[in-house]
Amino acid sequence: MRGILIRVGVVGAIIVGGLLLRPFFSGNAGDLKVGECFDVPIENENIDDVQHHPCTDEHSGEVFYVGESAAADGAVYPSINALAAEVYSYCDSAFVTYTGKDPNNDPEWTYGFFYPNEEQWGDDSRLVICYASRVDGATTKQSIKQ
Repeated sequence: MRGILIRVGVVGAIIVGGLLLRPFFSGNAGDLKVGECFDVPIENENIDDVQHHPCTDEHSGEVFYVGESAAADGAVYPSINALAAEVYSYCDSAFVTYTGKDPNNDPEWTYGFFYPNEEQWGDDSRLVICYASRVDGATTKQSIKQ
């Protein structure tokens, strides 16, 4: 009986530890959720993983919108300009709602986004993630949420 209790205790400690430490782990960019903070990757193409952080630790990005492109499954991959125009329409209004700031006129804050590449699109991925970041690229230790 004592052995079972020890095993249950160890498994429980691992689960709780994983939940508490999740903000410190690297994770799939597609798993980001609104309100999560992370380090914005330097490279601009095919972002798979990002480093998560609590928003009170130094970070360079904070997610304020997660959604799907309106394009139907099986649709042809749009031009980058068409896809960007759609993403801007989501991000602009979500930025204002989340931060209370105008993304086109704020001297300190702007936003970036992740969207599916052509291969992911072909697999019917339509995930769009918008994140706030500082205009100067600096890190912050606070949330931008209003």
